[in-house]
Amino acid sequence: MCSLFELFLYLCECFSDNKFNYSDMKILVLNCGSSSIKYQLLEMEPQPSLLVKGLVERVGLEMGEFTHKPVGKDKYYLQTPIPTHEDGIRLVLNTLTDPEKGVINSLDEIGAVGHRVAHGGEYFKESTVIGNNEREEIAKLCALAPLHNPASLTGIDVMKKLLPNIKHVAVFDTSFHQTMPAEAYLYALPYEYYTEKQIRRYGFHGTSHKYVGPKAAELAGIHYENSKIISCHLGNGASICAIKNGKSVDTSMGFTPVEGLVMGTRCGDIDAGALLYIMDTENIDSKGINTLINKKSGLLGISGKSVDMRDIRAGRDAGEERATRAFNMFAYRVKKYIGAYAAAMGGVDVILFTGGIGENAWFQREKICEGLEFLGTKLDIEANQKYSGEDGIISTPDSKVKLVVVTTNEELVIATDTYNLLQ
Repeated sequence: MCSLFELFLYLCECFSDNKFNYSDMKILVLNCGSSSIKYQLLEMEPQPSLLVKGLVERVGLEMGEFTHKPVGKDKYYLQTPIPTHEDGIRLVLNTLTDPEKGVINSLDEIGAVGHRVAHGGEYFKESTVIGNNEREEIAKLCALAPLHNPASLTGIDVMKKLLPNIKHVAVFDTSFHQTMPAEAYLYALPYEYYTEKQIRRYGFHGTSHKYVGPKAAELAGIHYENSKIISCHLGNGASICAIKNGKSVDTSMGFTPVEGLVMGTRCGDIDAGALLYIMDTENIDSKGINTLINKKSGLLGISGKSVDMRDIRAGRDAGEERATRAFNMFAYRVKKYIGAYAAAMGGVDVILFTGGIGENAWFQREKICEGLEFLGTKLDIEANQKYSGEDGIISTPDSKVKLVVVTTNEELVIATDTYNLLQ
């Protein structure tokens, strides 16, 4: 057994190596896309508070864009070539410590970096500190998420190179859904496609669903661990999650984020035979069909004009047939999943709306709630129009099922998971 003095020396060494102070912890959250970098820096003590957020865009193109928004200071915008993600991350770190535009004096004030990673496969069931083994597992999963994981991996590698003396944590969009039962996540394909190629439903938006579920339960005055919640994350990307007793038991996105709801440019549920027919008759290869279902479909494909629900609504109000169809299709698909998940859980206590559309488009929420009265819902029309971009109950006091608007904060989930892993 070690003496108290030896224990004290050991703890001092740990704190010295990690270069941070738990009582003054700042977490940098990084979300790397193929040509973009989103970031936030949060102070975690005594309560989480945002210090700055920003966005690097058009990485690798002729001219990049950089937007930096520190709390309590003027927004900073810059156009400059940003050839690589490393150049973009260096720009972020330099700006964070800039005497005028920055919010910290030294990079040593950053206690850890939380990285958003889209796909954790079956290997990652929760957030994790990134060591060599974890890095290699994330790399293996690039085959399952070729549009997302390679960019996340680049961010991890660059940030670990530039900030090598602190911990780096991966927070996965898929991990919250690892509690789904086999009957929910398996596809009815020959079983070896699951055992050998890991083809199954994984689900996404897990950080958002994980965050808004407990908030909705608190607003509704029920216990999260003893509840049935249907979480509707509605935005350019959209998914629904059935949360039973605090665990995800089903979700609308599948092997990729294409499955499920009608989205901004993604088609959602579709007969695979229709895609085969399009490929044959239009002579489109797999790359072309991937572009079709991910970037040319959804609200944009149906309306022919926009991915923005406000534009779709304006077109509907102007009598445009295609905009009306897009508006109604979006609401219908959400409503259908709500009914399915109420059946799957044997009832529902709370239906929550979050995401860009879910939080702000009261007119779309109203359309979705039409016809759900059989579940025990009663929409308060005035409350529904009142709550935009803020938390609130939008059902009547006598509604058996509570309808709730909940603002999401995926970056806070990443920061909190990162912080908790280091305690």
